[in-house]
Amino acid sequence: MIFFRLHYLLMAVAMLAAAYAGAALKPTRSLAVVGAKIDFETLIPKQFGDWRMDQAASLGIVDPQMSAELNEIYSQTLMRTYTNSQGKRIMLSIAYGDNQNRKLQVHRPEVCYAAQGYNISAMSRQVLKLDNATIPIMHMVAQQGARVEPITYWVLIGNKVVRGNLEQGFARLSYGLSGVIPDGLLFRVSTIAGDADDAYVIEQAYVNALMQALPASGSRHLIGELAI
Repeated sequence: MIFFRLHYLLMAVAMLAAAYAGAALKPTRSLAVVGAKIDFETLIPKQFGDWRMDQAASLGIVDPQMSAELNEIYSQTLMRTYTNSQGKRIMLSIAYGDNQNRKLQVHRPEVCYAAQGYNISAMSRQVLKLDNATIPIMHMVAQQGARVEPITYWVLIGNKVVRGNLEQGFARLSYGLSGVIPDGLLFRVSTIAGDADDAYVIEQAYVNALMQALPASGSRHLIGELAI
């Protein structure tokens, strides 16, 4: 327990030191400008593997752009519902922002869901083992009345997948120390299900099928340096 607290104390001190150094460096080079521009509407196929986009579905996907303030954060958002041959249904949400400074950083789902009246529970750090990558992810369950929504998500800052506020802050600062303003992406999949464990299995199968359908250059826009 003492080691655990010391670990986080040292991380906090390092963040403060990096913040002072970052302020002096004043990053000016945008990673979004340096990299190839991407249109997520085009990148994500409407049909892949056993999954196809349901044009008529409307399951109330929680919108990360719920206010004018958040409209400033994200330069692109994509929200779709997919179904497979077994009748399983996945809600996909991608939110991309080309400027990840402290004010405009990607908002994690526990923030957006809570702001829209959901109760958040069972948050845990996990890894998603796919055929071509292992992705650090977060699991959480959002509930509003009878609606129970297990969620799998990750945040990409520049080329780094991060979990939690500290990792997100460190990634942003590390780019800042190099004079770079990183871009950021939230990738979220969820389903309406009472059994979270079963839901996570379905979500993993969906993500795996999507990654298999994308070329390496495409998956790199979603999972950064983890892509193979």
